[in-house]
Amino acid sequence: MISRLPIEHGREVILHFTIKLTDDSVADSTKMSGKPAKFRMGDGSLTENFESCLVGLKAGDEREFELAPEDAFGEPNKDNYYQVETQKFAELPEVGQIFTFPQPDGTELPGIVRSINEQFVTIDFNHPLAGQRVRFAVEIIEVNP
Repeated sequence: MISRLPIEHGREVILHFTIKLTDDSVADSTKMSGKPAKFRMGDGSLTENFESCLVGLKAGDEREFELAPEDAFGEPNKDNYYQVETQKFAELPEVGQIFTFPQPDGTELPGIVRSINEQFVTIDFNHPLAGQRVRFAVEIIEVNP
């Protein structure tokens, strides 16, 4: 039997989500990978406004809501733009191209090429959806104590 606990602070939530842009195009969806997202309400992984849109939902519920940039992926931060010397690239990239840069902990950090000149390639390490208003469509799979 499916638990019908409502989503509240401290509860574990398993859900599928689809992120849509204002033009209705899909930016991301857990349904593509078949792997739902799992988090605990109040653990800091989601903004307060995002969480408030989920409060009270139960397993089997579906909802769609729109979030402003500051409640979704934040506003772009100019400190996340870095200039890399063009000579560091074996082949000059194109504006809009995404590169991954290895980090000391073994993870990879994606960056988007924003501009190129003779000396530098400007890489933007902000989240690709930073500064954008987005719509989330959620399907609640489980709510656990």
